[in-house]
Amino acid sequence: MFARSARALGLGTIATALLATSMPAAAQDDDEARIRKLEAEVRALQRKVFPGGDGRYFEPQITAPATGTTTPAASAAPSTTAVTDILARLDALESQLQRLTAQYEVGTNAMRLLEERVEALEGANAPPPEPVVKTPAAQPEPVSQPDPARVAAVQAITKPQTDDAGDDEYSYGFRLWEAGFYPEAQQQLTLFVEKYPNHSRTSFGRNLLGRAYLDDGKPTEAAPWFLRNYQADKNGARAGDSLLFLAESMIALKDTNRACIALSEFGETYPALATGRLSGQYATARSKVSCG
Repeated sequence: MFARSARALGLGTIATALLATSMPAAAQDDDEARIRKLEAEVRALQRKVFPGGDGRYFEPQITAPATGTTTPAASAAPSTTAVTDILARLDALESQLQRLTAQYEVGTNAMRLLEERVEALEGANAPPPEPVVKTPAAQPEPVSQPDPARVAAVQAITKPQTDDAGDDEYSYGFRLWEAGFYPEAQQQLTLFVEKYPNHSRTSFGRNLLGRAYLDDGKPTEAAPWFLRNYQADKNGARAGDSLLFLAESMIALKDTNRACIALSEFGETYPALATGRLSGQYATARSKVSCG
């Protein structure tokens, strides 16, 4: 273990020394002098790493040749061998470093190619985007065309032409209601009560407008007109009628409480109508509800 550590330390230090001295050596033309200098550096490093001059792993320090006993060639051979070994190791390290660098570059390139393949596979396996379903714009409901036969029948009802324009408007609405054209009567009578609020026929008009809705199966729309006609003028020609029809509208709406209130008020306010012209209608309405 110590021998291998010493070799590794010695090799690293020698490599540093060689790099540090490469520039001065390059300036010399004498190869022999360069080798001798390297030998001296190796010997100096040897003394530091192995104090005492232990020669088990490196050649001991080479002393100057004695006169007449050792030739220069013989004394230089060990040093030349050591330097050659060092240079060979450095070449091996450089070659190994080049191989590692090449392997790293190959590995990096392979990793890049692998990442590209993974990205391509992920893109291929990704679920396709859900199609955007556009909701078609709502189309307006087609306007229903009036029945030609109904149009002809309504047109067959003539509108009176007298000196009293207000009375003519009311009479035309009455004729439409009497013929069973309730929507047309509603439109005509609304026109009349709005245009002639103080006409002598206005009480008739509001009451008949409520009846046009009630007969058309629309008690919710009918009730306000009956109540309005009663409250506007309790002495009006059709105020009593409107109060009784208001009770019938509440019965149709299954509002027993309000129906009983309207019937009670009708009996108290209009006793003559309750026992006379509207007695039959009054009795029928009372039979439909149970008032306490």
